[in-house]
Amino acid sequence: FVKTKEEIIEIIRLHQKWLNNKGKRADLQNADLQNADLTGATLIGANLTSANLTGANLTSANLTGADLRNADLTGATLTGADLTGANLRNANLIGANLPGADLRNANLYGANLAGAKTTKRYIQVCCIGSRKEITTYCFEDDLISCGCWKGNLFDFEAKVKDYHSENKQYLNEYLFFIEYIKKLIGDL
Repeated sequence: FVKTKEEIIEIIRLHQKWLNNKGKRADLQNADLQNADLTGATLIGANLTSANLTGANLTSANLTGADLRNADLTGATLTGADLTGANLRNANLIGANLPGADLRNANLYGANLAGAKTTKRYIQVCCIGSRKEITTYCFEDDLISCGCWKGNLFDFEAKVKDYHSENKQYLNEYLFFIEYIKKLIGDL
């Protein structure tokens, strides 16, 4: 469905209140937000499932934990956007501008990032370890995020060896991922 600029402003206003336990969570599922200017918008935890955000400007937007499954972000500008923990499963990010975007713990399973422009490179593995969660590594920052744990690759390897010393399955899953990251670092 199409949302007018006034409707979008009201939805975001109510969402701001919702973040303070007073308003209503933004529900922009299937919304047509093509070329919308959402610069700096706070859409933490918003529902943007299957939204058309083609060419939208989401510069510096806070989309932490937002649901963007199957959203079309073709050519969208997400420069400096916070997508920490966002669900981008099967999202279309073809040609999206992502310089400075924070994608830590974002679910990128099945996302199409062809031609996307970013200043940071990430690798992600899903369904790993005892919690079967997402683990994300950022090459430029030497930062790995695994559940609530964040740190560099060296410290992560030590933590994994200590924490999973009794469970070889989980230990081997993490060590395989760590060795793969090290190989990729060596190839860069």
